[in-house]
Amino acid sequence: MLQRRGIAAVIAALEAEEATLVLLEKDHPDEQLKRIRQLCTEQGIPVEEGSQSDVWRMSIPRRDDEEEHPVALALVGRNPSLDIDEVFENGGIIWLLDGVEYATNLGFCIRTAEVSGAAAVIISTTINHAERRTVRGSSMRANRFLPVIYRATEEVLELAKKHRVRIVVAEDVGTIPPWKADLSGDVLVVVGAEREGVSEAALAAADQIVRLPMAGFVPSYNLQVAISSLAIEALRQRHED
Repeated sequence: MLQRRGIAAVIAALEAEEATLVLLEKDHPDEQLKRIRQLCTEQGIPVEEGSQSDVWRMSIPRRDDEEEHPVALALVGRNPSLDIDEVFENGGIIWLLDGVEYATNLGFCIRTAEVSGAAAVIISTTINHAERRTVRGSSMRANRFLPVIYRATEEVLELAKKHRVRIVVAEDVGTIPPWKADLSGDVLVVVGAEREGVSEAALAAADQIVRLPMAGFVPSYNLQVAISSLAIEALRQRHED
């Protein structure tokens, strides 16, 4: 897990210089939060302050010896402020939303990618300020905890090739199911627009093209099902040991 839960665990992560972001309950009176803020200031670690319900919703299930409702959480193992070059240099599983248009779908994809341990989400669509606000809301503000980058598809594909990151595309023309694709290691997973699917550029660059199995009358799943299926399969492959 990329989360450290509770004041003691957050302080330990900061003292070990492992934390990359801290989420605190706003206006909570616990004096130890001053120590956390001090450590964050010294290390240049961003601090997010949220409501009680925000922190509770973000917290992983407690262990027997932990408080039921933590007032401090820390992100470790992933830096949300990385730029696109740093993302590809670090590797991992990177998601490209290739032409996805609807802000609510973008937000859902960001949340699913974050929960499943993605290194970053890259969005090729140009959207306005109001739409970006919708993206943040529909992601349950998961965008705070991983890099979310807006770039053209062609630039992203070039960076993947440059850094030898495999490209796996999900599209109806695919010939293998998700469990036959290699979603381990450094991989760029591409899912396409609601109407048009992935771009020709992405198909041409793909190392593997995946097709989700279907058995009904309707010819395709919605985008949210597609990304969830791929995210869970990728998580299984990457943690099957």
